[in-house]
Parts: sequence; structure tokens; C-alpha cells
Amino acid sequence: MPKAEPATPSATPAHDPFRQLLDEVGAFVYTTDLLGRYTYANRLVLDLLGHPLDYVVGKDISHFFGEKGNEALRENDERVLRRGETIAREESNLIMATGELRTYWSLKKPLRDPAGNIVGLLGISHDITEKKRLEDRVRKQKELLDTVLDNVDALVYMKDANRRFIYANQHVADALGHPLERIIGSLDTEVLPRALADRFWALDQKIFASGQRHTSEEALVDGSGRERHYWSVVVPLPGPDGTPAVIGLSTDITELHELKEELKRQASTDGLTGLANRRSFCARAAHEFERSRRHGAPLSLIAIDIDHFKRLNDSFGHPLGDRVLREFAACCQRMLRDGDLCARTGGEEFCVLLPDTDLDGALPIAERIRALTGALCLDDQSPQLRISASFGVAGLAPGDQSFDALFARADRALYSAKEQGRDRIYSWRECA
Repeated sequence: MPKAEPATPSATPAHDPFRQLLDEVGAFVYTTDLLGRYTYANRLVLDLLGHPLDYVVGKDISHFFGEKGNEALRENDERVLRRGETIAREESNLIMATGELRTYWSLKKPLRDPAGNIVGLLGISHDITEKKRLEDRVRKQKELLDTVLDNVDALVYMKDANRRFIYANQHVADALGHPLERIIGSLDTEVLPRALADRFWALDQKIFASGQRHTSEEALVDGSGRERHYWSVVVPLPGPDGTPAVIGLSTDITELHELKEELKRQASTDGLTGLANRRSFCARAAHEFERSRRHGAPLSLIAIDIDHFKRLNDSFGHPLGDRVLREFAACCQRMLRDGDLCARTGGEEFCVLLPDTDLDGALPIAERIRALTGALCLDDQSPQLRISASFGVAGLAPGDQSFDALFARADRALYSAKEQGRDRIYSWRECA
């Protein structure tokens, strides 16, 4: 193809009536001929190139930007000049004089003569270098923040005053069982059970109203169906658009919670039998005594000793003795109702607390435990090995001032049962 001559003034926007306008538009405006040689450049382009117009016209970009580092720029120009395309995209210029890389948003389209033939290129470019640098800096900061927040061993989220999630880290997504893109932008009611979402929303509203941070322990069923416990700190903070928002940071304390519950259970439970221990029994007994006196409800107690337990332990050894205690505890548990409490209060001593039960209702329960105990087979090799227990039963009396009075009567009845030959039930009425 023969070399094209520089475009004539009629093919450029460089006429004097337009020159001032093009110098003031705040963008880089330029035209080239078919060989990419400048035919016009406005003031911003000339300032960038560092030369007057009469020097710039007739020279291509390699004269000012060099051969290397601007291949993409030349390729874009070729698409306009050879294929007649109009392009709008981000471009970068490596300025040869300074070595600086500048970034532009450019619109380039072909210039045509009256016959429709392409005679050159019109380009309008906006310098977005600083904007691009800011965006890159913000992007890198966001990537860094996301990396930090995704690796913090906590659920981190942000919600606005309309109950919508503005931000959530990956731990939130894992806990709720939803992808992050499903959570961010969604209402809390769309990703949480309604009752739980409403409870959190009520807390958010209090924080919005008070402007104070809030700390609490929360429970949440995760995506796998397991209940997990979190220590949550929620603080008020304006959202990106200045509207009220809250930021929550919830640390998983499930293992700590379970350990605390296990220690609590151990503190109130007999380790061998799994029954309540003496301390927790006394606390529950005092509570039930006060409730019965306040409401006029009946309350009964069964005091129990396993007969000849020391002799059995000495003869057959502690492993069998431990088995006897466990088997007897299971007998008691099978005979009890919801609300009843069985406790191991000593070595072979047990108590059964029966709220809302009078003496006549307690005696059949004691008899069922006694019969089940006698039917236990402790050793398949020694079917003749059997155990029995003695029972003392008492009910709350109008003059009782504390649970100790009821306990003393049940203990006295138990003593009478042992005196009368064991493996039997005595009530306080029979001792009176």
C-alpha cells in the first residue's frame, strides 16, 4: 500500500474555530493519518509530548513513546485504521522521555473522506492514571483485608439499618451454609431462620439506638446441623454510604462451651453411676422443698441402701461392686418419671426425690425399684448372685421447716427396714 500523505486540514478537527474548544475539553484529542502520523493534537497532547503542534504533526507515536512498551497501543490503532473498528477501552502509554507508564480511557474511531474511505483516526483519551492507581491501591488493600478477615478465626460481618448484609467473611458463609455471594446483599431473614434473624435484629436495633457496643454469647446451628457457640462483639459504625450499620465479630467458643458444660456436669454428677451427686441433690431438694411449701404441693423422698454391699465388695472385688452400683442406678432411672431425681448420696446410699408425689404415690415406686433390683443377674456364670436393697419412704409434713426434717424421717424409716431384715420398704407412718 502506498504511503498516505498527512491528512489535509479539512480531514482534521484542527480548524481555528474548533481549536480553542478542543483545547478546553479536558481530554486528549488527536488525529492521525493512515500511517499513524499525527495530523492534529490539542493542547493536552502537546503538553504531554513536550513539543508544539508544527513539530508533532507528521510524526507517529514511536517518535514520542518509543518502539517498546506500546505494542498494544499500536495494535488498537491498526484495528481502527485497517478494519474500520471503533474501540473504547483502557490503554497505557510508556512515555519514553520519563519512563512513566500512564493509563487512559480511550475512544478511537476511523476518520473517513466524503466517499467513505478511511483517511485517518480520531482519538479522545482521558487520563485515568491516578484513578487507576487509587483503584489498584484500594483493590490491594481489599485483598489484604479479605485475606486477614478470612484467616481470623471468627465470623466477621457488617449489616446495615435495613437488615442487609454489607460484608461477610468466609467463616460466615461456612457457618450459614451459603456461598458468600448469596449472603452479601441479602437480608438476614433470607439466610437465617426467621426466629434467629429477628432475635439478632432486635439486638441490632438496641445498638443503633444506644450507639454502644454489645457483647454476648450466642448459639447458632451451622450448615452441618451442629449447634455452635460464639462470643460476639457487635459495634455500631456508619456504613460505606454514611447510613447506620453494625459490625459483628463472633469467635467460635464451642469447645470452651462444651468443656464448661462438661465441668458443670461433672460437678453435679456422680462419675461412676451418672446419677446426680450429693451436692446437686441437696441443691435440688432445697429448691423442691421451697416450691412445695409455697404452692402446697406434696413432696416425697425415698432413702435407699444396697444390702450387705461391703461384704459383696470384699468377697468379689471392687469391679463387681462398681457394676452393682451402676446396675442399681439403672434400675432406679428406669422406674422414675420426668421431674423425679435419683442421686447417689454415699458409697452404697441413694435417694430418690419425688416432687408432686405424696407418700401413697411414693410407696409403689419404691416397690418397683426393689423388685427390679432383686431380679438383676450380675454374673452369667453365677446366676445365684443376687442383690437386694432396703428402702425408707417419707412425705412432706405440714410442720416441716426445712428439707432436713423430711430427710431425717426417710432415713429413720430406712434404718427400720434394715433392722427388720433388709430387702423391704418401710414408710415413716410405720415408724411413728
